[in-house]
Amino acid sequence: MTAAKPWKTLDDMELAGKVVLTRVDINVPMDAGRVTDMTRIERILPTVRDILAAGGKPVLLAHFGRPKGEVRADMSLGLIRDALEGALGSPVKFAANCIGADAKHGVADLADGETLLLENTRFHAEETKNDAMFAASLAALGDIYCNDAFSAAHRAHASTEAIARLLPACAGRLMQAELSALEGALGAPERPVVAVVGGAKVSTKLDLLGNLVGKADHLIIGGGMANTFLAAQGVSVGKSLCEHDLADTARDILAKAEAAGCEIILPRDITVAREFAANAAHEIVAVDACPDDAMILDVGSETNAYLAEVIKGAKTLIMNGPLGVFEMEPFQTGTFAMLDVIAAQTDADALVSVAGGGDTVAAINAAGKADNFSYISTAGGAFLEWMEGKTLPGVAALA
Repeated sequence: MTAAKPWKTLDDMELAGKVVLTRVDINVPMDAGRVTDMTRIERILPTVRDILAAGGKPVLLAHFGRPKGEVRADMSLGLIRDALEGALGSPVKFAANCIGADAKHGVADLADGETLLLENTRFHAEETKNDAMFAASLAALGDIYCNDAFSAAHRAHASTEAIARLLPACAGRLMQAELSALEGALGAPERPVVAVVGGAKVSTKLDLLGNLVGKADHLIIGGGMANTFLAAQGVSVGKSLCEHDLADTARDILAKAEAAGCEIILPRDITVAREFAANAAHEIVAVDACPDDAMILDVGSETNAYLAEVIKGAKTLIMNGPLGVFEMEPFQTGTFAMLDVIAAQTDADALVSVAGGGDTVAAINAAGKADNFSYISTAGGAFLEWMEGKTLPGVAALA
């Protein structure tokens, strides 16, 4: 992407009197017929409300679960209509299909100020096949296409990719925010840039690491991944989680980082325990002093002091993964200490901080720092693929 964005937003479209087919992600968790987390619903509200305010008629396209082309009552979007209507504060109607007579009648009957929710697009196998005929059936329902589902943008599906080529297309407010935040963090960031990558395995994030060494000035590696890099340098990691077979790969990444002028930061000291359990007996030792019968579960205080120094000198930070086993006391210490510094720098307007990924968001929430980041992405796979430098079909189709 360039500084002059190639994609349009709602502000670039004439919405009055138009049916706006809006792809959203409302794939929310449910229990006993009730929505247990409203986050994804709440995040689409600005887009729907702006369309309504401009005199447009929002018609929502979405998937729910993985029905794999079958109609399943337990994956009907009708189950969340009430929750959506309550959050939106205006009428939400429901059509029992996303194409055909039910959908057409639903659109025709839509009054000003009302929103229409169409049934699960994945009840049709053609959706995930990016089928052109199915996309045309969807497109026939509206005048404008708005994609507000960045979390599904890495999938070339009919409701995210093919349809965007059939109607005037734009990004919704959530998509716009995601793209702006990520472009600011990796596309044209203010330097120095710090990237934090954690997680269990290097093998799941090879593309990510390969891209970041050419983008970041400092790359902090934590979690089980760090053990693989330490072992590749001849450091004993005891019984720690470690991919010893990726030692050559780790050394290649270290070499590429050095050539690119990117400092890879690994633990300088470590918190070790003999038992993988909350409140297990533990100690902080030098990074090269892990006992043979122990495992590394967190970084130590010396590491955190250096990380704080690096982060305080940064202008941009992007985070995907924790430093240790943050789910268990006291092995959240390193991750939480780092988050404290990130939050303080962000609050002081000294740092632009962007984070994403399931474990990352969970750690930020556990530390109570969700309001202290510049932007937190809930997009999962799409966020990771963007960080890897990959083209996202749903975004490319908007250009």
